[in-house]
Amino acid sequence: MIPYERQEKILETLNSEEIIKIEKLHSILPEVSMSTLRRDLKELEKAGRIEMLAGGAFKICSTTSEMSIATKSTLHSKEKEEIAALAAELIHEGDVIYLDSGSTCTALLNKILNRKITIVTTNTSVFSIQQETQAEIILLGGRYNPVISSLNGPLTDSNIQTFNFQKAFLGGNGIDAEKGVSTPNLVEANKKQEILTNAKKAYLLCDSSKYDKVAAVKAFSTEDVTIISDAYHEKIGEITKIISPDRN
Repeated sequence: MIPYERQEKILETLNSEEIIKIEKLHSILPEVSMSTLRRDLKELEKAGRIEMLAGGAFKICSTTSEMSIATKSTLHSKEKEEIAALAAELIHEGDVIYLDSGSTCTALLNKILNRKITIVTTNTSVFSIQQETQAEIILLGGRYNPVISSLNGPLTDSNIQTFNFQKAFLGGNGIDAEKGVSTPNLVEANKKQEILTNAKKAYLLCDSSKYDKVAAVKAFSTEDVTIISDAYHEKIGEITKIISPDRN
């Protein structure tokens, strides 16, 4: 078994066990020697995929991780266009909205450029716009994260407090009925919390592949937003409203 196969097997085991000691892992994977297991665990920890705990136990860092915006934009593109179309119906002339970073929010951006609205955003994909627009676009300052084409940090959070948004359209990496909406890092989570404080109404744009996923940091509770997705989720739908093609 090559290292990649071994490490994927370890991750698969950790996903079902949640927290496990190396001795227990070896009993589940007896064909892999203890020395090889230790080496693979160190490699997975170095890659940020698992975390070592006191007492020699290990756990998965999160069930979802941050991908580059270029990669994200190629995944579930049909679903994201459906979600963006549903969200665009909620935006009216004169609205002042916040638009988050992320590939689904970028799909929404492209649908509302010719509306007489104000778009306040941390989504640096706006720099790719090469056309005249009816919309006024305000880009908040902050620390640039090129992986997700986003601005965040204390300066961003401070600038957010200047605005009162009629509607906010947020993204997330995972949504779970118990764990809420999560993101891989604390600065993005803090930014989303600031947005919720300053928005009259907030929506989460979330394709159904993110249901039942949990990233490292909880950003906010599921009931804090209305979800716009390509599919309905029964358990999450008991907690908050979901707008989807089959329920719209």
